[in-house]
Amino acid sequence: MTEPLKLHSLLGNHASTRALKSGEVSSPLVNFDYFDVKVANTQFKAMVREQKYDFGELAIVTFLQAKAYGKPYVVLPATIVGRNQHHTIFYNADKGALTPRDLNGKRIGVRAYTQTTGAWVRGFLADDYGVDLKTVTWVTFEEPHLAEYPDPPTVQRAPEGKVLKQMLLDGELDAAILGDVSEDGPIRHLIPDHEAAGRAWARAHGGVPINHLAVMRESIVHSRPDVVREVYRVLKESRAAADLPSGADNPLRFGIEGVRQSLAQISDYAHRQGLIPRAYPVDELFADASRILGDAAR
Repeated sequence: MTEPLKLHSLLGNHASTRALKSGEVSSPLVNFDYFDVKVANTQFKAMVREQKYDFGELAIVTFLQAKAYGKPYVVLPATIVGRNQHHTIFYNADKGALTPRDLNGKRIGVRAYTQTTGAWVRGFLADDYGVDLKTVTWVTFEEPHLAEYPDPPTVQRAPEGKVLKQMLLDGELDAAILGDVSEDGPIRHLIPDHEAAGRAWARAHGGVPINHLAVMRESIVHSRPDVVREVYRVLKESRAAADLPSGADNPLRFGIEGVRQSLAQISDYAHRQGLIPRAYPVDELFADASRILGDAAR
């Protein structure tokens, strides 16, 4: 018997990965050597700069930039994290009323300009609310995951020691992309009907936005297609063990057609925002996955 291939793996603690990480779902072909982490994004820099992991989840904008800079990873049509994004941007009501259409010329805080959530939010602000992104000053707190990528001129780094939420409270920012947090004190959702807006957006754009997809080391993909098929199988089985909504409300869609429109949208957004040199066609991104997985990838 051939020994299982050990994959140094990066998966956060999600509903869809619980069965796989707990061993409820297992494989005779693959031994997943998990890095002990609850929030996987803290390791994305190590993945793309050091190629530290053989397999794991990666933010989709980080992957698109990694592809642009020739990093040796292949993406699989397996969503690990997805969510609507309209609830993630906030303003300080103590500083006066603010709507998305008021953001031209304003200062908006975001963890990093290359953050996938930020790219999604900028995209719908431009397309659906008429925000001219080039007039906005983007205040960031972290460098890009890819060392090769220079932030554009509209990006400013916050002074050392500053905290994103506190800068919003202090009036140093007009709005901030804070992610999955609740309204607190004067901090209010910039889009008051964000839940309905998110659902409507998902139905109009092929489903809930993708945040993280599964990736594998290129050399393993090319040398062990059986391992690629097995990893995809156990990811699907682990996802099936979770209680997830269906249809457009399913944040964890699998298969090329299931993620096609969302992936094409974020690739277009990323290109228009200067994050990648061109928008990548979905079939180009999934060329290896399609060849190896066949009908299972559809």
